[in-house]
Amino acid sequence: MTHAARSSTQPRLAAPVRAILVIALLYLFLAGIKLLESGIKGLGQGFTDALFESVTNPLAGLFVGILATVLVQSSSVTTTTIIGMVAFNVIPIEAAVPMIMGANIGTTVTNTLVALANLRNADDFRRAFAAATMHDFFNVIAVSVLLPLELLTKFLSGSAAWLAQTLSGQSDLGADFNSPIKGAVSWLAAVLEAPLEALISSERALAISFLLAGVGLIFLTLTFITKNMRLLVANRIEHTLNTVLAKSGLAGMLVGLVVTVAVQSSSITTSILIPLVASGVLLVRNAYPITLGANIGTTITGLLAALSTGAVSGLTIALTHTLFNIAGIVLIYTLPKTRYVPVLLAERLADVATRRRWVAIVYVGGGFIAVPIIGVVFLTT
Repeated sequence: MTHAARSSTQPRLAAPVRAILVIALLYLFLAGIKLLESGIKGLGQGFTDALFESVTNPLAGLFVGILATVLVQSSSVTTTTIIGMVAFNVIPIEAAVPMIMGANIGTTVTNTLVALANLRNADDFRRAFAAATMHDFFNVIAVSVLLPLELLTKFLSGSAAWLAQTLSGQSDLGADFNSPIKGAVSWLAAVLEAPLEALISSERALAISFLLAGVGLIFLTLTFITKNMRLLVANRIEHTLNTVLAKSGLAGMLVGLVVTVAVQSSSITTSILIPLVASGVLLVRNAYPITLGANIGTTITGLLAALSTGAVSGLTIALTHTLFNIAGIVLIYTLPKTRYVPVLLAERLADVATRRRWVAIVYVGGGFIAVPIIGVVFLTT
C-alpha cells in the first residue's frame, strides 16, 4: 500500500472536533501539574534537600536544563516541571533561572537533528544546517551574557518578581493567589489521584506515583496537543511565512510567536523552517526572526502552568523565562552590529560541516549530550 493510500485511510477529525480535543488535552496537562504538586509535597524535606544539593552551582543548573530538554525533546515539559518545583518550594528561583536558560539551549537540538536529514546534498545541507544552528548560537550568546548579569544583579528574576506580585496582588513571593485555572483543575486532579490512593498504601510510594504520573501526563498531553495543533494550522503556516517574511524582521518575529503559541512547540516552528531554507524557498536571514519569535511564544506553556499552581513564585520563574527571551532579542537583534552574529557563526559552521560531515555529528553529540553530562558530573561531585 502506498503512503498516499495509507494516509487516505487514516481517520480525519473535523477542525472543531480537533479544537475541542486540544482543550480537553490542555485540561489534562494542567491536571498533570497538580499531580506533580502532590508528588513533590509527599516526598518531603529529604527529596528537597537532595535536589538543592544538585543545583546549587548555576552552571550545573544550566547543564541540567540542557540535558533534561534534550532527553524529553521538549522545552515545555522541562520548564513546566521546573515551574512546578519552584511553586512547590522544592528549588528556589535563583537555582531555577539557569535551568530555564538551559532548556532554551536544549530545545534547539530538534531542528539541528532535522537539518542532518539533508546530509546527502551539500547545498541543501549547508543552508539547512545554518538555519538550524543560528538558533543554537543565538541562545548560547544570550545565555553567555545574560546569565552572569542575572547572577550579579538578579535583574531578570527581580523584574519578574515585581510583575508577578503586581499581577497577583500579593507582596510575598511565597504566597498563593486566587487563580481560576487552579480551581478548575483541582477536581480532575483529585479524580486521577483517587485510584492511586486506593492501590498504594505507602506514603512515599504514593508520592513517587503522583510525581511520575504528573510528569508522564505533562509529557503525553503536550505531545498530543502539539500533534493536533499542528494538524489544525500546518496547512496555513508555510503560506503565512512566505507572505509575511518579506515585510520586516518584526513581522517574522510575530509569525514565529503566533505559530509557536498555536502549535505549543517552538521545535515545530523552527523545524518547519529547515526544509524551506534547505530548498531555497527562504533565506537563512529571513528565517532568523521567526526563531526569535518562537523563543518568546514557547513561554506561554510555562505561564499557563504557573497559573495552574496559583503560586507567586511559580509565576515569577515563568515570567523570568519570558523576560529572558525578550532581553536576548533586545541584546542581540536590536543592535545592527550584533544582529546577524548568530547567523554568520552558523553559516561558517555550516561551511565546515559541509566539507567534513563528521563535524555535524560531533557538534550535536558533543554540544548537546557529552559536554552537559561532563559538566553536571564535574560540578555536582
